[in-house]
Amino acid sequence: MSGSIAPVPASAIDRFDAEVDVLVVGLGCAGAAAALEAAAAGASVLALERASGPGGSSAMSGGELYLGGGTAVQKACGFDDDADNMFAYLRAALGPHADEEKLRLYCDGSVDHFEWFRAQGVTFQESLFDAPTWMPPTTDGLMWLGENVWPYNELARPVPRGHRPTAEGFAGWLLMDRLLAAVRDAGVSIETDTLAAALVVEDGRVVGVAARRYGAQVAYRARRGVVLTTGGFVDDEEMLAAHAPVLLGHGKVSDGLDDGSGIRMAAALGAATRRMGSVEVALTALPAAMVRGMLVNALGQRFINEDVYPGLFSSAAVKHQPGPWWVVVDETGWESIPKRDLWGVRPRYAAETLVELESELSIPEGALQATVDVYNRHAAVGADPLFHKNARWLRPLEPPFAALDPRLGFATGRDSAGEGTGAAGFTLGGLHTTVDGAVLDVSGAAIPGLFAAGRASAGIHGEGYISGTSLGDGTFFGRRAGRAVAAGAGRQP
Repeated sequence: MSGSIAPVPASAIDRFDAEVDVLVVGLGCAGAAAALEAAAAGASVLALERASGPGGSSAMSGGELYLGGGTAVQKACGFDDDADNMFAYLRAALGPHADEEKLRLYCDGSVDHFEWFRAQGVTFQESLFDAPTWMPPTTDGLMWLGENVWPYNELARPVPRGHRPTAEGFAGWLLMDRLLAAVRDAGVSIETDTLAAALVVEDGRVVGVAARRYGAQVAYRARRGVVLTTGGFVDDEEMLAAHAPVLLGHGKVSDGLDDGSGIRMAAALGAATRRMGSVEVALTALPAAMVRGMLVNALGQRFINEDVYPGLFSSAAVKHQPGPWWVVVDETGWESIPKRDLWGVRPRYAAETLVELESELSIPEGALQATVDVYNRHAAVGADPLFHKNARWLRPLEPPFAALDPRLGFATGRDSAGEGTGAAGFTLGGLHTTVDGAVLDVSGAAIPGLFAAGRASAGIHGEGYISGTSLGDGTFFGRRAGRAVAAGAGRQP
């Protein structure tokens, strides 16, 4: 039980500090879901959390849950949805290479999953926020997440599926408050300030965890199995360099403890990983300004329809376009933005002409002028043949002009995510698991007694990402893992 992450033989443990049916490591949304389902199945459950309190990165998130298929909130807002329609959108938006087996289950079970949240005390206001944004500043319970923009509106019937707990702005804290209250009511034991260090094995099975608590070595035994819900690896620079270098140098969307520890502990036992290079990126560009103007790269060129889900324009910029990136808007467009949608942003540069603005932004002479000229000619007739922005937002841009710099972040009372680049992200890849959370080894066989969910595992995502699919995926497959381990899928003989 030193600093090594190598698995520890049970015979090397002098005594176990506790013994339960199910051990959950990490108490964010996935861990809470796994603990709740395992307890509901009659198992005794202990959850270990390395921080001084549970919640993790989930509690710091926006709180959106990507749910659909015909939820009560969708119906109340006048939208008709079904699982096939939801699947068609997510397969495209989360792709290429989304995990279609997991995604199919997620879509088919989405309405039931919505009702599960309501059973845990999570409430959703039956109203729609109908404007482009990263996060509604209202308590509306439904929002668009790119379903109504090209090319997705041609692949599936546009229906909003961003379900939001009843809170203004960021609601991850509220979601976790309700889930953790349910966890405590279910009789789950919680040990905080406890850092899992290695898996304990016996006769080829995972039977517990060796950990450190206040500097002391402790150990916990699990009769039926261990569920790893320890988060991703964005906070480990070495793992980023090896698997997802695109995030190096950018900000991190996490609670600071997503260091890949669970992934590494399982890998030391021979566990396989999947999609380790897949990431989500967020660029602090203001959607309300972008749709009224344009997003351009360092060469003054557009590269995407600006009304698309913010995570998609962010990914397109950071992964594929030269920076810095600029949001260019004219005075008419800027003044038409509702105050609530400004997020404290102010233009960094203003100019009477595009020639002046090019000089201010160090864009090659004539490049931005050419981009705006093409845009204006098409916008005058309500068209955007290059990128298909919705006609709702199209009109010619006229002087004076302004440029917003995403590197300055948002003045919303939260720290700027960009940390100098305007971009921040987190990882999507992790342990290779079955649909019931069983961790597979490098030969494709399930490791007895070991399960994983949330960002410690590879879920429904391919190369794409939509808000709410981390909390949604983590809780959905966390629940399945909790049921599987409680049923004895990893039980000792």
